[in-house]
Amino acid sequence: MSTFRMTPFTPVAKRLAISILVIWFFLQVIVGGLFKINLTQSLALYPAQVIENFYVWQLFTYMFLHAMSPFHIIFNILMLYFFGSELERHWGSRFFTFYYFACGVGAAVLYCLGIGVYAAYTSMRTPLIIPVVGASGALFGLLLAYGIIFAERVIYFMGMFPLKAKYFVLIAGAIDFASLLTSGVAGTEVAYLAHLGGIVSGYIVLKLHTMLKLRQVTSKIKKKNSSLRLVIDNEKADKEDGPKYWN
Repeated sequence: MSTFRMTPFTPVAKRLAISILVIWFFLQVIVGGLFKINLTQSLALYPAQVIENFYVWQLFTYMFLHAMSPFHIIFNILMLYFFGSELERHWGSRFFTFYYFACGVGAAVLYCLGIGVYAAYTSMRTPLIIPVVGASGALFGLLLAYGIIFAERVIYFMGMFPLKAKYFVLIAGAIDFASLLTSGVAGTEVAYLAHLGGIVSGYIVLKLHTMLKLRQVTSKIKKKNSSLRLVIDNEKADKEDGPKYWN
């Protein structure tokens, strides 16, 4: 059983963290907060604009925006460092980048679908026009992958309670699901549905990736087996114990 260990900030995780910090500080704090110029209005995730106006870029850009409170962005960057760096070292930068954005975009798509169905069923339009910002959808996808790949690794919940990573992920998912049920689909200030969407998206990506790898391995084995040939030396078969086989 291994314990959670500190690892250096890996290249892609570091670039993501820097991009998030720069956009938050200059675009949101300086331009938006001090000069009162809202440049992020079309970059946050508005389900109504995605569904009705096809502002599909919001499925991507919302991940780089955060609440004005520094606690939101600090918490997300810490998650990116703790879990993202370890996964990038394990996977490599290419698949880590793909997985991160697939979870983030997938979380946004599932959120819009969920809110759209909820709004249609209840005839409430308000959830459709509430903006969503933050990288939490992608980060919850990273959390799922970490709990699967490093399942037996011990991390400290709330900095005090030692837990295996797989149990930590289960608890985090259960808390978000319970919060979603108690606060409603639209949530409060926290988009719990987007968090769960990141977990679901991560599971789908990992499942498809595993199936693809398995198919590739099976295909290689079949090709290798098809190149094997059975050769019998009939001239020596009578002189020795039996025919010889080789490739």
